[in-house]
Amino acid sequence: MGELLYLFANNLLPIFLIVGASFLFGRYTRISPRPLSQLVFHLFSPSLLFTLLTQNRLSSGEISRVMLFAVACVALIGALTWAFGASFRMERRVLAGVMLSTMFMNAGNFGMPVVLFAFGEVALSYASLYFVTTAILAYTLGAVIASLGTVSLLKAFANLLKVPSVYALALALLFLATGWKVPLPLERTFKLLGDASIPSMLVLLGLQLQTVVWSKNSLPMTLASGMRLLVSPLVAFLLIPLFGLSGPARQALILQAAMPTAVLTTVLATEFNAEPSFVSATVLVTTLLTPLTLTPLLALLGA
Repeated sequence: MGELLYLFANNLLPIFLIVGASFLFGRYTRISPRPLSQLVFHLFSPSLLFTLLTQNRLSSGEISRVMLFAVACVALIGALTWAFGASFRMERRVLAGVMLSTMFMNAGNFGMPVVLFAFGEVALSYASLYFVTTAILAYTLGAVIASLGTVSLLKAFANLLKVPSVYALALALLFLATGWKVPLPLERTFKLLGDASIPSMLVLLGLQLQTVVWSKNSLPMTLASGMRLLVSPLVAFLLIPLFGLSGPARQALILQAAMPTAVLTTVLATEFNAEPSFVSATVLVTTLLTPLTLTPLLALLGA
């Protein structure tokens, strides 16, 4: 119990304090979250992706297996969410918001500190790669899903050309494939901008929470929370033996799959108008419920 309280105080409480302070600031100033959302979307997050990809030290075989595992988790959760949402005949834009909320977990500013505390630095390297992969999927596949709430499938895929993280990914893969060393000025530029990504996302979440509407979202909220916190880690348990991952990799990846809805989904929802109020509410609800779901999972994984 003492270790769990320590985990909460050192990894979760700071998140709640930043979000709460941002919420109060937004409530007092009535500031719009849109400018910050655009900064995160177009500048900070692409820089973070580039830095994490180019600085990773795992072997090529481990990288491919971790990335494929992450893709499989996201795809399967997305398919299950779509099936449930379609069976309930959810409105198109609402279903887009629910899918964003269930497919993309907070594997960065929430997941990585928890993995580090529970399983150490070796596990953190796997957790970092999982975060990079899901973030790439969020800014590519997630952008398509968010766009589907308001535009056609063709237009949604065309919107990928407007996603800066796609170009950051291409540039990082170029450096990795050629073995080129990132020039120090460029490395430091991306590092400084990337470091602004996580706190900016938390501030954005606090600002977005001012728009939360609770009364009309009970069914979508229940579906999104259940899929994200309960079904997702179960899917991870079932999938991970298929990818030959064990030890710290198994611990880190299953724990990452159990994280609450990603803060960056509020950026996508805002950018493409995919029920940003609902998505923000889901981030809050799943984050508040996560200590209840993570506690038995940490015990099961041998923390």
